[in-house]
Amino acid sequence: MSLEVSDLRVTFGGRRGVVAVDGVSLRVAPEETLAVVGESGSGKTTVARCVVGLQRPDSGTVAFDGQPLGPAGRRAPELQRAVQMVFQDPRSSLNPRMPVAGLIGEAWRTHPAAAPQGDRTEALHRLLADVGLDADVAGRRAGDLSGGQCQRVSIARALAVGPRLLVCDEAVSALDVSVQAQILRLLVDLRSSHRLALLFISHDLGVVHQIADRVAVMRRGVVVEEGPTGEVLKAPRHEYTQALLDAALDLGVEA
Repeated sequence: MSLEVSDLRVTFGGRRGVVAVDGVSLRVAPEETLAVVGESGSGKTTVARCVVGLQRPDSGTVAFDGQPLGPAGRRAPELQRAVQMVFQDPRSSLNPRMPVAGLIGEAWRTHPAAAPQGDRTEALHRLLADVGLDADVAGRRAGDLSGGQCQRVSIARALAVGPRLLVCDEAVSALDVSVQAQILRLLVDLRSSHRLALLFISHDLGVVHQIADRVAVMRRGVVVEEGPTGEVLKAPRHEYTQALLDAALDLGVEA
């Protein structure tokens, strides 16, 4: 088992505050994609932030291969490398003044054990090719790239340290529809070529249909339904899942 989230609970605003996540348990197997779906405020992004260590839960556990995952700054280096995040807005997640080569090099400086031996330029160009970017992008500043290119750079930066789990928080929602499809295909290909597991956070069941093996539907901090993607989309058991399906555009799913 790669990732195991057990009875996770997060409250904002103290004991009498808002319960954002209420007893959530999830599992992601090696090289599997689990999508967590729900409307804004459902708690799905809070779960993702707990997994990568950006949010401390009130209770419950997050473990990777049986090892507890604490706050990001206190994780062992190998666990920090193993779990990487791709954020929603590719532009705000990159320093616009830095060249792409500098952004990738920064990841290698932070995690020297993952840095390539020998010619780093060649390794950088291979990494860019993996995410569908030409070698000349290495010298361009992030601020001069399109949104789709920026998200490819963000994915390359995450891949640079050799992760085993990518946490994608609404990673295509800020992109045009045509670019969304390209990034989804890229993530599917990378999962196979880099032997990755994916925790894919989304509000869009149409997107989830294209990428996920299993789906967990969240509402008001609780998982209300979970199962293989095809089964959940074809025969949802919970009325909230049905409402999400009714609101979605063409999913390409047979009734």
